[in-house]
Amino acid sequence: MDALNPERGFRVTLMLADSAQVAEGKLYLLGGGWTEIGPRPWPFAVAGIIEVPWNLANQPHQFRLELIDLDGESVLVPTPDGEQPLFIEGGFEVGRPPGTRAGTALPFLLAFNAGPVPLPPGSYFEWRLLIDGESSEDWRLAFRTRPDDGLAEAA
Repeated sequence: MDALNPERGFRVTLMLADSAQVAEGKLYLLGGGWTEIGPRPWPFAVAGIIEVPWNLANQPHQFRLELIDLDGESVLVPTPDGEQPLFIEGGFEVGRPPGTRAGTALPFLLAFNAGPVPLPPGSYFEWRLLIDGESSEDWRLAFRTRPDDGLAEAA
């Protein structure tokens, strides 16, 4: 499929990290690339690059990054207002910088840091990204929590 084809969609790369930051057009990661955490709650970050195709630049887009369990159900976490689904949502718009060759994919960088989230030990989860209400199998980031073998309490 050629770069100017209007059927070309977003390309997404997601990664889990200990922490992440976007600064000066760069994505900074600390302890990135893990797929296993816990069993106790631990702070973490979700970082990524959304490659916006040329034909979808210069227009607003909405995203939602939600944590789901193996059954595809939203993961509920305690909040001051009771248990709520864990998600992050917002908007972005990527412009075409002057002099950029037509057809170039344009990056939108994202980094979300979270405090410790209580997740059941020995379970599997995934972050699912939706852009403008649509998702793709490639826009999912799976991870698991370690089983609680009782050794963590002794440490």
